[in-house]
Amino acid sequence: MMKAKIADRIATSVLYLIALFIVAILVGLLGYILASGVPHISWSFITSSPQTFTKGGGIGPQLFNSFYLLVLTMIISIPIALGAGIYMAEYAKKNWLTDLLRTAIEVLSSLPSIVVGLFGFLFFVLSMGWGFSILSGALALSVFNLPLMVRVVEDSLRGISPAQREAGLALGVSRWETIKSVMLPAALPGIITGIILASGRVFGEAAALIYTAGMSSPNLDFTNWNPFDVTSPLNPFRPAETLAVHIWKINGEGIMPDAAAVSSGASAVLILFILVFNFSARFIGKWIHRRMTMH
Repeated sequence: MMKAKIADRIATSVLYLIALFIVAILVGLLGYILASGVPHISWSFITSSPQTFTKGGGIGPQLFNSFYLLVLTMIISIPIALGAGIYMAEYAKKNWLTDLLRTAIEVLSSLPSIVVGLFGFLFFVLSMGWGFSILSGALALSVFNLPLMVRVVEDSLRGISPAQREAGLALGVSRWETIKSVMLPAALPGIITGIILASGRVFGEAAALIYTAGMSSPNLDFTNWNPFDVTSPLNPFRPAETLAVHIWKINGEGIMPDAAAVSSGASAVLILFILVFNFSARFIGKWIHRRMTMH
């Protein structure tokens, strides 16, 4: 008995040490990036355009491009993920087709983002003739993001008690009405949490966008919001260098006089937004869950 207690304490201590080690790595990494970059962040830095051969450039267009690409990606991927997740959780039977679908989802989720970017370059940029554009980048990121979101929707629906589904069907409600009125509202906290976490993943992506959205941003007229105009920020067929790609580019080229300062500041901004996505996902998910349990 004594040996079992000692072994249990040793195992527990080892697990705690491993957990603390992982937390220490994360805190050290984030602390270093934020400590190096936060002093360079200012309103001018966030809103002004970057410079190539002079100091004092900002990240305004890149930050806007990141959010615009994120919104467009979510508009494309959320309906597809919802449909696929509902089918896999509620309608799919155990047969060769569903096994094939699950294998395809697993393969897609394991593909490196650079491979997805090369596919986007060959198909969206060259074959479709859209060139380096926001639309090409959004579609490539949708391919990259769909496996995660489909699994989030499926797992959220499977996590609902079967009694809720059976209660709806027992009342004579159709299967689709039961899914729409009973299952989806109950699964909403998990689905929204997964969408926000996927948004943070998309926001920080760079490799897939180098080959699809491009590494440059044209001069934009932020007073012109006509999406069909060439100079409009909302034009989906213009190239768009995002914040993550901008960080990679300025470190790779090394021609900017204050490249280290701009890179540190941009990295800190990127990390802060990703942290906001992650913390807000937890907060919103818990808040929706509390509201639903109260009602």
